[in-house]
Amino acid sequence: MTQQTLIIIKPDGVERNLIGKIISYYEEAGLKVIKLKMMQAERDLIMKHYEENEDYMKAIGQKSLDAGNKVDDILEYGRMIVQSLRDYMTSGPVVPMVLEGEDAIPLARKVTGFTDPTQADKGTIRGDLGNDSIAKANGEGRPTKNLIHASGTPDEAAKEISLWFTE
Repeated sequence: MTQQTLIIIKPDGVERNLIGKIISYYEEAGLKVIKLKMMQAERDLIMKHYEENEDYMKAIGQKSLDAGNKVDDILEYGRMIVQSLRDYMTSGPVVPMVLEGEDAIPLARKVTGFTDPTQADKGTIRGDLGNDSIAKANGEGRPTKNLIHASGTPDEAAKEISLWFTE
C-alpha cells in the first residue's frame, strides 16, 4: 500500500552537512521525496510535535532504563527528555520532508535504524552515520543526537505531516 511518512533531519544532521547523504538512503530504498524544506522550528510547533503525552513520556523513560541508565521514575525521566528534546529541536535548522512509497512508514523506519545509533544495524542511517548513544546522552542530561525523526504509525504520520506542512 502506498503511504506517506514524515522524516525530519534533526539539527545534528543539518550541522554535520548530511542532508543529501540522508536523503539518498531513502531514495535508494525506493522512497520518493514529495515535500521538503529547511526551517528553524518554532517552539509552538515543537510543543505540538512532542506533546506531553503520558504514554509517550513513559516509553522514552523505559528506553533510557533499557539502555542501562538509573531511572527512578520513568514518567518524570521521560518528561525531562521531552523537554530537552524540544530545546534541541529548536536549537538549529531542521529539514522536514514527506516521503511516499510502498509501505513508506515501516520502510523509512527500517532505513533510519534503531533509536540508539550504537545499536542500529550497519546499512541504516543511524548505524552508518550516527555518533551518539542513549547512554552517553542520558549521562549528560540531553536527548540522543540520532540525526532523524521518523513517524511510527499511519496516524502519527498524518498528524505530523499536517503539523509541518500546512496547506
